[in-house]
Amino acid sequence: MKSIVRYPIALALLAASACAVTPIPATSAAPPVNTEELPTGSTADADTLLTDVRTLAPAIRVGLRYATADNFTGAPLPGYEGNHAFLRREAARALARVARRAESEGLTLYVFDAYRPVRATLAMVAWTERTGRTDLLRDGYIASRSRHNLGLAIDLTLLDASGAPLEMGTPFDTFSPAAHTANATGTALANRRRLQRLMEPEGWVNYDQEWWHYSFSVPNPIRFDRVIR
Repeated sequence: MKSIVRYPIALALLAASACAVTPIPATSAAPPVNTEELPTGSTADADTLLTDVRTLAPAIRVGLRYATADNFTGAPLPGYEGNHAFLRREAARALARVARRAESEGLTLYVFDAYRPVRATLAMVAWTERTGRTDLLRDGYIASRSRHNLGLAIDLTLLDASGAPLEMGTPFDTFSPAAHTANATGTALANRRRLQRLMEPEGWVNYDQEWWHYSFSVPNPIRFDRVIR
């Protein structure tokens, strides 16, 4: 199995008042941030159940933030040793359909993170404890048991025909109410809703505290700790 890499995550702890965001009712329900305690599959399970999304949709762009030091922890996370976005096969097929819908509108999907090894999630939690930022766990910005570990979550945005990211109002991994999907106005809100409109018909559900985060459901999910290479 190839590996997955993740790219810079700006730790923008913005004050809601400074961003002058106006709350607007969300259009979709938020999936749970933390998963239940689930079994961890073997390497063989991961190789069987996970697939690189670009094998199904080569036009998708991938820049995994957590494979570099350009993320909120200041260091690459364990388990990220390559720039490949893996998902459960069912979710990857659904994302490929989204990619085709986006392409018909002159847009491209850009993935910040997909499957995340369990060891990387544990490293995030350790960082919050080491730095005194356990409030990020309490407030739902960092998950102690993440759907990313199941290969059933994706963090992404949209690129225009020139390859430039659409205006979404905040950077990826902004830990503030400004990143809540409904907390935007004008172009940023329209683009967040556009991403929802592309994702939701294919079974992806937005987490309303993070405009970039979507989850997918399959029966009997399991966690994985396979290194991304």
